[in-house]
Amino acid sequence: MAFDFKKEFKEFYMPKKKPTIVDVPKANYIAIKGKGNPNEEGGQYKQAIGILYAVAYTLRMSYKTDYKIEGFLEYVVPPLEGFWWQDDVNGIDYSDKESFNWISVIRLPDFVTKKDFDWAVKTATKKKKLVRNDLKTSYF
Repeated sequence: MAFDFKKEFKEFYMPKKKPTIVDVPKANYIAIKGKGNPNEEGGQYKQAIGILYAVAYTLRMSYKTDYKIEGFLEYVVPPLEGFWWQDDVNGIDYSDKESFNWISVIRLPDFVTKKDFDWAVKTATKKKKLVRNDLKTSYF
């Protein structure tokens, strides 16, 4: 059975109804950063999410390729997480979505290394013909 982050870390992915503070331990994530209206058809956000998932699923399915990740165990790709803000705005101004800054992330298992990430970016970019423009994909 594949490892499922949502089931194993319910405190992070299935929070209780009452808000609480949780300590999130150090973990591997892939991230993509950008700016602009997330609802723009064909916009930077939509492109970014496509890139993020392409890399995440390339890593997830790597065991079916010639590339072998040391210590690989099958897992379910965790849900998308995001951080949103606007510069010089107290709270959120929904009437100005063009000024949204965002970082979207997907958690990775601890066995995925920077080398594996670099392989996945290269492989997904070639296979899916991804165009990265000014988007920056990171591993941290």
